[in-house]
Amino acid sequence: MDEESVKCKVTIMHTKEEKLAAFSRLMDVQDRLRLQCPWDKKQTFESLRPNTIEETFELCDALMKRDYKDIKKELGDVLEHVMFYSIIGREDGEFDICDVCNQEADKLMFRHPFINWNEEGNWSVSNPDMYINEQGQVVYKEVKSEERRVKNSNDLVTDSSKTQTKKQDDSSLFTLRSSLPSTASAVEKTWEQIKQQEKDGNERVLSGVPDALPSLIKAYRIQDKACNVGFDWQKKEDVWDKVYEEIGELKAELAKEDKENSTKELGDFLFSVINAARLYKLNPDNALEQTNQKFIRRFNYVEDHSLKQGKNLKDMTLEEMDKLWDEAKKQEKNNKN
Repeated sequence: MDEESVKCKVTIMHTKEEKLAAFSRLMDVQDRLRLQCPWDKKQTFESLRPNTIEETFELCDALMKRDYKDIKKELGDVLEHVMFYSIIGREDGEFDICDVCNQEADKLMFRHPFINWNEEGNWSVSNPDMYINEQGQVVYKEVKSEERRVKNSNDLVTDSSKTQTKKQDDSSLFTLRSSLPSTASAVEKTWEQIKQQEKDGNERVLSGVPDALPSLIKAYRIQDKACNVGFDWQKKEDVWDKVYEEIGELKAELAKEDKENSTKELGDFLFSVINAARLYKLNPDNALEQTNQKFIRRFNYVEDHSLKQGKNLKDMTLEEMDKLWDEAKKQEKNNKN
């Protein structure tokens, strides 16, 4: 490719019609496979779940590497699973891909009350319990407050408390929908509060955190959700007192050689460090993965150069391995420069 061609090279994006046609083609392929492929025919929610987890982590790997070719491939694999689950839902008479898309669109419109959905197009909602009001906000039609907020039939309330609850709901809903966030962080701050107003949504702030999330990510999401409803440190610097407190308690239990309590204190310490990362707007999962990759690179360097010296790693002294480790660090630093 000559220099002029490189300068003129642009990414050709597809039209909306082409995107819809591609989506339709993928649906047709999956429908045919479900009917004619022995493997596809026997799949269930349960059998697909492990594959979905694997595909999701493969996508995460590609994202960490910023490998666009792999990102495109892994996104396709995840999309395949979304469609597959929708096919099974259709066969069970519960939902199909149309329901999935419409519900997600309704949810996103509801959770962005600062967007005027009466402008810039002919917008609508699919949920019969919702409508777009005169201000362009997606809201629920008149429903009893307890129908949105109470699932447990054992939660008995008096008529007066029902009235008070409804007033509080209406007031908080107005407050959330009357302010126009100007930054991404402002949107995040009201996100959880808006979710609490959803019909058939999560009844508790933390109930939306999946049990199956890896523990590090789960801790971050728990703290993030609690923060979005105001449960947070007033000043981010204050978190370090908690971190130091937790590491002190961990050291005390380790000194006693109490494995059970040491494990608990280790969890508390890690939780506090993750909280500190969140307050300083650092992603602890990304940070840890970067360190994982750095360790792998340096350890591979040590292993490769030990073989060049005709030695097995197990036969090398710690001093010899440390020397190679320092060489790897120096090489990385030189490469950055």
